[in-house]
Formats: sequence, C-alpha cells, structure tokens
Amino acid sequence: MRAAQPRSRQQTLSQRRRLIGSSCKLFFSNDPVKIVKAKGQYMYDEDGRQYLDCINNVAHVGHCHPDIVKAAHEQNQLLNTNSRYLHDNLVDYAERLSKTLPEKLCIFYFLNSGSEANDLALRLARQYTKHEDVIVLDHAYHGHLTSLIDISPYKFRNLEGQKEWVHVAPVPDTYRGLYREDHKDSVTAYADEVKNIIERAHKRDRKIAAFFVESLPSVGGQIIPPAGYFQKVAQHVHKAGGVFIADEIQVGFGRVGKHFWAFQLQGEDFIPDIVTMGKPIGNGHPLACVATTKEIAEAFAATGVEYFNTFGGNPVSCAIGLAVLDVIEKEHLQAHATEVGNFLMKLLKEQQIKHPIIGDVRGCGLFIGVDLIKDQAERTPAPAEAEYLITRLKEEYILLSTDGPGRNVLKFKPPMCFNMEDAKFVVETMDKILTDMEKGCLNQQKTSTCST
Repeated sequence: MRAAQPRSRQQTLSQRRRLIGSSCKLFFSNDPVKIVKAKGQYMYDEDGRQYLDCINNVAHVGHCHPDIVKAAHEQNQLLNTNSRYLHDNLVDYAERLSKTLPEKLCIFYFLNSGSEANDLALRLARQYTKHEDVIVLDHAYHGHLTSLIDISPYKFRNLEGQKEWVHVAPVPDTYRGLYREDHKDSVTAYADEVKNIIERAHKRDRKIAAFFVESLPSVGGQIIPPAGYFQKVAQHVHKAGGVFIADEIQVGFGRVGKHFWAFQLQGEDFIPDIVTMGKPIGNGHPLACVATTKEIAEAFAATGVEYFNTFGGNPVSCAIGLAVLDVIEKEHLQAHATEVGNFLMKLLKEQQIKHPIIGDVRGCGLFIGVDLIKDQAERTPAPAEAEYLITRLKEEYILLSTDGPGRNVLKFKPPMCFNMEDAKFVVETMDKILTDMEKGCLNQQKTSTCST
C-alpha cells in the first residue's frame, strides 16, 4: 500500500467539508488548525509549529504518553476480544478503580464512551427506582444519545424542547446564578430549588428516578458547586425515592487535585449512588465506566435481560485503563494538579485585579474558568471579547476555548502534565492581549467590544 501524499491544510479542509457532516464543528472554524502530532501538553501542525494545549482533558496524562502507547501495543499483540471470555485485565482494572472510590460503589460496567455510560446510568436508575423522571441542572450536557439529549438543556432547548419527565434546576453558581456569594445560605437555597421541583412533580403524580449532575458543571460555565449542596440535594432526592448520579466524565481521575473524584470536593460524608466515567479514563482511547452499588446492580440484573457491550471491557481497553492509573500514581499527577492549578489561579486572579473584563476566576486543580464580563455591576457576559481573546491566543500558539451559557467563560482543562512554565506563558500572553484590547478601546473611545 502506497503512503498517502501529504496534503495542505486547505486540501484537508476542502475534503472535510465535502465528506463530513457540517454539524461536526471545528475549533477556530474561520481559520482551523491542522494537527498532525502531539506529545505531552503540546500539539504540532503540519509545519511543525508547537501549540500549547490548554483544553484537551481527554489526553489526561499527556498526548501519546509512552506508557499508554506501550500498554496498548503489547496487549494488542496478544489478544483483543469481548468480555464474555475470562480475562485478568477486566477484573484487575475493576479492582484498581474500586480502590479509588467509596466502598459502597463496588460494581462496575465497562463501555466505550461517556454517552454510553450516562445512558446506562439512566437505565440503572429507572430500573432500581421504578420511576421515570429526572432532575438535571440548567445548561447541562450529558451526551449525544437521544436519551441524553433529552436530559441536556444545553441541547434540547435548540431541538424538540423539554420532555414532561425532565425537570430543570438552577445551576448552583454563586457568581452569576440565582443565589450569589452575598446570600446568607446559598447551599440551602439552591438545594431547596430541587426540593420544590420534587414537590411540584409529586403534585402532578410524577416520580423522581434520579438527580443527574456533572460533579463540576463544565458546559454550564466551569462551575464549582458550593460544598454541602450535593448532600442536601441527595437528602431530598432519596426521600423522593430517587438516586443521585454523579457525572465525572469531564473532571474525574485526579483533575481537581485535592481528590481523585470531583464529587469528593463536597465532603467525605457525600457518596453518589452511581458514578459515570469517560474521556480521561483511557487517555484518548474509547473507554468508559459506570460504578454503582450492589443493590442497584442486582435490581438491574433482576430483569433477566443481559447487558452486553461488544467492546466494553476488552483486554486492550483495560490494559490502557490500568496504564493511565499507573501514570497518575507514578508521576504524582494529582499533587501536580493541585500545585500547578493553585499557581495558575494565583496568576489569573492577579490579572483579574488588573483587567476589569475579568469578572471571576474559579476552579480547582486543573479545572479553571475565567468569566469575562462587559461591566462589573451587572456581570453581563462578554462573548465577543472572549472569542477575540481565544483567537488571538491561537495566533500565539495557545489553544483555549470558551464555554458557559454566554460563551464568555475561558475554560482551562489541559493535560495533567501542564506545568508552571506553561501557566506563566499563557497568563503573560493573555495579559498582553487584554492590555492591547483595552488600549484599542481607549483610542477609539468605544465600548469594550471595539477591539473585536
């Protein structure tokens, strides 16, 4: 077979536009980057230019990590088959994962993607509770399957709308949300919103199967729920006969630094009934998992209907999963996330004092959001400025993106090997661009949108 001839970026773009669905969007669609190689926290284009990757949380321990590549290659040479055969990798991996979780989360199902994991979590909850309804947070995104679009306000509001069995609670955002940092008890206030939803549902003879939540809402704007919120919500949900599902697909595996799982930020007394995992679990390999209790698993099995996933838990996937856990431990990436994340937060907060466009800096470990605003009093989102900033950063070979309902929150979710020098480089470059934007506005005597 002859090697394919190198193609220019424009040739690849033209071919993509001809063959790939137009709803499959590119980063920087007006001037997309063609990436041909990556290593660690760096990506390289067809001309060998190096970009700092600040957003690729899928390459959790670093792009093309040699230990992960080796684990996949060695197992591929021996065997790759489905999980109906006995194999040590499957049970070894489940055992290793169990050691990172609270004791009651001791039964595992392996799948190929976060969407599959969340779909299974929904099925488990409904089978166990015999209820149908689901409570989710506003702006949530839980996956691209039909069942998950139905519980993702981020998506369904632009499609067929909200189903009668879906209930939407406000995001526990103490910067921009319903109850802010000056509220006397925002934790109880936000939890009471869920309680009220349950009461209204019961009046309509609806029964709650689950409260389904990202442990740290990402699409919602890199939100850090106040500690104690999950505990209070879980009390209301359990009283209603429902279960608590923690979606860790964006933020698990030590990203928050202080803990291995983001839900643990809520406190030692909080344990979800179901936890879903994806993205970082396989460092780019298609792998996902659902962890739950024996009681829920037994209720699911009681239907007599087999659960089977052709590729879920295959020997290669499990070898990769084990290697990811090994690297996290060997390279002390959890402690690294704390150290570098704290340093990055410090630098960003210094910029917040210097640049009025930065309304809030929030995060934990290497999960950080920078909320850009038009004015300090109203906290009006500044999406045009955010878009301009990430475009300028791309020109300086830094890959960053935006999120949040207003598309104004800069999201930092880099590979866990992102380091102090990377943090300084990003923030120094941001400082220069923001300074240029402010000078441009003053010179033109326009609003903060003038430089965009």
